[in-house]
Amino acid sequence: MKALMAVSALGISLLATTTLQAGDVMVVYDASGSMWGQIDGVPKIEIAREAMSDLLATWPASTNLGLVAYGHREKGLCSDIETAMPVGPVDRDAFQQVVNGIMPLGRTPLSAAVQHAAEELSWRDTPATVVLISDGVENCDADPCALSEQLARQGVAFTTHVIGFDLATDEHQHLACIAKNTGGMFLPAQDAAQLAAAVKQVGETIAKPVPEPEPLPEPEAELPAMSISAPETAMAGSSFAVSWSDPVHPRDWVTIVPVGADEGTYTAFHRVGSDGGRDIVAPAEPGLYEVRYVLNDGDVTLARAPIEVMAAEASISAPETAMAGSSFGVTWSDPVHPRDWVTIVPVGADEGTYTVFHRVGSDDGRDLVAPAEPGLYEVRYVLNEGGVTLARAPIEVMGAEASISAPETAMAGSSFGVTWSDPVHPRDWVTIVPVGADEGTYTAFHRVGSDDGRDLVAPAEPGLYEVRYVLNEGGVTLARAPIEITGAEASITGPERVRAGNTLRFSWSVPVHPRDWVTIVPVGADEGAYTIFHRVGADTQRDIAAPDEPGLYELRYVLNEGGVTLGRHVVEVVEATASLDEGAGLSAPRAAAPGETVTVTWTGGSDGADQRIALAREDQALFAWISAQPIDPEGALTFVMPEQPGRYEFRYLDISGQAVLGRAIIDVE
Repeated sequence: MKALMAVSALGISLLATTTLQAGDVMVVYDASGSMWGQIDGVPKIEIAREAMSDLLATWPASTNLGLVAYGHREKGLCSDIETAMPVGPVDRDAFQQVVNGIMPLGRTPLSAAVQHAAEELSWRDTPATVVLISDGVENCDADPCALSEQLARQGVAFTTHVIGFDLATDEHQHLACIAKNTGGMFLPAQDAAQLAAAVKQVGETIAKPVPEPEPLPEPEAELPAMSISAPETAMAGSSFAVSWSDPVHPRDWVTIVPVGADEGTYTAFHRVGSDGGRDIVAPAEPGLYEVRYVLNDGDVTLARAPIEVMAAEASISAPETAMAGSSFGVTWSDPVHPRDWVTIVPVGADEGTYTVFHRVGSDDGRDLVAPAEPGLYEVRYVLNEGGVTLARAPIEVMGAEASISAPETAMAGSSFGVTWSDPVHPRDWVTIVPVGADEGTYTAFHRVGSDDGRDLVAPAEPGLYEVRYVLNEGGVTLARAPIEITGAEASITGPERVRAGNTLRFSWSVPVHPRDWVTIVPVGADEGAYTIFHRVGADTQRDIAAPDEPGLYELRYVLNEGGVTLGRHVVEVVEATASLDEGAGLSAPRAAAPGETVTVTWTGGSDGADQRIALAREDQALFAWISAQPIDPEGALTFVMPEQPGRYEFRYLDISGQAVLGRAIIDVE
């Protein structure tokens, strides 16, 4: 089984009682590896998660819900089935969280998973309904058709509705039998719109109480009148319209089969519901067919319309040659069906083989990417119905070439310029790796078609490296340039002591890289630790607030590449009111009244020609003041304190040497 899904996406089958208003519900979630496949560029697992979100948002509070997942824990193990959430009242957030945490990995034990869920629901004693939406078939050597017969035969009232999503016609019978054996409906869906309609129809059917079965008509009763119409001809693989008169029962169905096929035979089919028309896809093999309106009760054909399926034709063109990994244009005739696709494969590849491909009805351009390996290839137009190749165009893929240059050396963590020849493809990339690194290895890299510059960042660890030009298709290295990464150096300086919470000014040497950063952390903090930090940019100086808690700290210059510390400076953070001395031995009262005269003394100083004692607000710049006096040979001066209460500071300033030799706090209160 490639993938299952419920309500609106691949990946889910839903088990419920026959009405959503009563009984327990079990969701069976497909987490097989194929769920990483994409539909129109979106991974199936993402589509499935979105579908579960939509389902949970509208789920009746009165109905218990559980979750069974398979294929999510062991690769290649068919017994990988788990009840991820037991049946109970719905906790939408918790349920969605479990769903989002399931990662596709393994195989698809579909039959065993459905059997597991049925046992969880006590299906032998309780009515149960399964809604299965699938884009493939069982791959664990089990027979879902036989299992469905057993469940229907041994269960109280076991019904399975099946939606076949993006299936080839020859795969329908593998899933349609499940619905047929259990009295359910089979609905094929080829795109998102058809899938939404099919899911809605199934949901509405489940939400309604199951009607009492209508009695079979007496043998002598006449069959209801019915008419059906279809075009006389249709091209193989194309969609064509079918219409019919008022449905006898919404669970009747229409299908297309070869003329003379046995009663009950079907390929693609649709339940008629309340509609009077529907599009059907013609089989891939030309011939005489008939469209049938089939009574669900007894598989009796009520009406037939003959139709001849004509051979489909298409043409495709591509250049004679293309460079490996490059984009090249492809053109084709009018599409037979918008789900048909074009691809490039080696000459002689099996039918249905593909590498990169485009649906012919998509609007994302008509370019393909040439394979990485040179050789003879062909571009194919492939019919979605049956995977039949309708047209081929030969193309030779030539070896790609590129050149790249880089400086002989670069400093660890620094940016350095790289140049290269004209890109093979804009998604190719350049990177720097150790000499001898495996193909596909990369560190920092740039797409060659991006407009964000041609600089790379050197690794943090010195050594011998090489800059590579790598082809996006296949990860093949086209060109190399050797480069030696040398050790980086940086220094950082600042004061030896600072008061807690005060401004701390520090400086560093010329930055290695503008994304490097400076921070202050406790001495002994782990590499990469930080509190407040600043990118160095083009600066060499910064003011920050010192930590509020006294202790030993260090200022660090940290290389952005690898978080390596290049420079350190230890600074002691002291109490917010502590005196700071750099040789002056400055002393002043701890507090004074407004207007009071106080005496300031000192015991040291410097040889500067201009030395002063200054009175300043605590928050004033170091060489700004309210008043200042030249030092006195006696080592003492008096100052009249300001009338305004607050915190002030006496400072011993060496004006000629631009140095602060001492600082003492005084509170005016």
